[in-house]
Amino acid sequence: MDPLTPLDTLCRIVLRAREYEAQTPTNYDGDETADNVDDDEEGALSVLDDTINDSVEEELKAILEDLGEDQLAEVVAFCWVGQGTYDVADWDEAMEEATALVTGGSDAAIDELLDMPMLASVLEAGLAAFELSCNGVGDVS
Repeated sequence: MDPLTPLDTLCRIVLRAREYEAQTPTNYDGDETADNVDDDEEGALSVLDDTINDSVEEELKAILEDLGEDQLAEVVAFCWVGQGTYDVADWDEAMEEATALVTGGSDAAIDELLDMPMLASVLEAGLAAFELSCNGVGDVS
């Protein structure tokens, strides 16, 4: 399968999604206690909430916003295949539903992607289902 979206663009989305997920704050609100957390370490956990860099999210959103509607739908469909919502054999159906989502407003599709748990992993899994890989893409020779 030859994707509509260039593979290097898909891989850039994977890379930025990894960075975005790495800085997503934990659900720790400081009121909870855990047996394995000392009071001295509590401040270290709360630092995660204070150091989020919005530029990674903005860059990921910009990449997604720069895609054409058909390419954005393709990214959503790849993610749905990666999640197991659709099988490879159901690609046309996944694309139809993703296209309907994007046609309803690209913001809804982008929000769905940004809210997707483990976006990088599910996108990679969707690509792998079609024997596509980011291995070696963007490597310096």
